[in-house]
Amino acid sequence: MKLPYPLLSDFVERRVIRSYGILNERLMTAHRTFFLIDPQGLIRKKWVLDNPATTVVYSNTLLRDIEQIVGKR
Repeated sequence: MKLPYPLLSDFVERRVIRSYGILNERLMTAHRTFFLIDPQGLIRKKWVLDNPATTVVYSNTLLRDIEQIVGKR
């Protein structure tokens, strides 16, 4: 697979999802999460889904929150 960006594997230690605070200890998987990361690499906001099987995330909700944080462009 030739991709224009690197891929990350977090298996077996799960260090990345642990450091982001999104590890589901029971299932040993990441909680479904969206991050807003600024150009300096700082996480400005994260949205963690309680139940990704039933929770719908609407783009207008994310966009509204993003606009509040970084302003409209």
